[in-house]
Amino acid sequence: MVSSSNHSSIVKAFVTVAAIFIIFAGIKTAANILVPFLLSVFIAIICNPLIKKASEFKIPKAISIIFVIAVIVTMAVFLTGLVGSSLNELSQYIPQYRVQLKQQFVWLTDFFAKHDIQLSTSIVTEYFDPAAAMGLAAEMLSSFGSVMANLFLIVLTVVFILFESSSFPHKLHLALDDPQMRLQQIERFISSVNHYIAIKTLVSIATGCIVSLMLWAFGLDFFLLWGVLAFLLNYIPNIGSIIASVPPMTLAILQLGIGDAGAIGLGFVFINMVMGNIIEPRYLGKGLGLSTLVVFLSLIFWGWLLGTVGMLLSVPLTMILKIGLESSPEGRWLAVMLSDEDELDDKTEQALLS
Repeated sequence: MVSSSNHSSIVKAFVTVAAIFIIFAGIKTAANILVPFLLSVFIAIICNPLIKKASEFKIPKAISIIFVIAVIVTMAVFLTGLVGSSLNELSQYIPQYRVQLKQQFVWLTDFFAKHDIQLSTSIVTEYFDPAAAMGLAAEMLSSFGSVMANLFLIVLTVVFILFESSSFPHKLHLALDDPQMRLQQIERFISSVNHYIAIKTLVSIATGCIVSLMLWAFGLDFFLLWGVLAFLLNYIPNIGSIIASVPPMTLAILQLGIGDAGAIGLGFVFINMVMGNIIEPRYLGKGLGLSTLVVFLSLIFWGWLLGTVGMLLSVPLTMILKIGLESSPEGRWLAVMLSDEDELDDKTEQALLS
């Protein structure tokens, strides 16, 4: 009897793992379809409170939706145009930057030559090719451009979701076995995502503006492009701001010299310390209930599964997974593993009080 029970448990585990891999493979294959849909859902979640607020002032729902969509489309078109024109101009400057790179590193080859070490300038330019750092920025921004190619589909989906949003609670109430509990979980998720994305958006906008102003003050080329890059990559937890600083600092070495590049690097560190360690924690409070390790690993996982957009949506997607696991007795242990210490301490305190 015991061996039969163990055998069935092993088979169940294998079937579960196989099903998970099949689901992930399907998601990765359908990423081109899922990414615009996921963006539409999260844009609708962000916009829905604005629609509700407008209804309190007796503004017709259709008018408020049209206004919100017009703002989104205007911003998307502006950013796409700015990024596209800047990347085209940047690609034309790459040969000139390679020449400047050779001039910048003449002192390095001379230094090694004095110590009887022969270092070719071609080797330096091969390993410190500015096209590599610029290519990093171009690849990231072009991935957003490919998403913007589906702008009409995204906008249309957002419109339909916003029009149907008021009927979702009633449909869920009829569809779910325990509607009251599930609706509370869904409302908690939407509230957490709204709070997180609202704060993150404001902080990202402020970061992008400050970065652009700093680079403009130093006279660096394409300062608006680097500000947009800082704005977008600030949504990526932990490492997004670091990635955003690499291309402008590389360009600063070529255009302005190592001294100014070092000052720009210190400026990036200061901006990220203030925004990431002071401003965000102050307004996000205790955070989202996810441990730092889980946030970092989810960044890698969703980025692999859905690309750059998956990295931007890694935290909300992991929150969905965590809330879904909390509602399942079999998956509650995994939800606990995804939680941070503050949330675990709160749950322990509540359990002791009860």
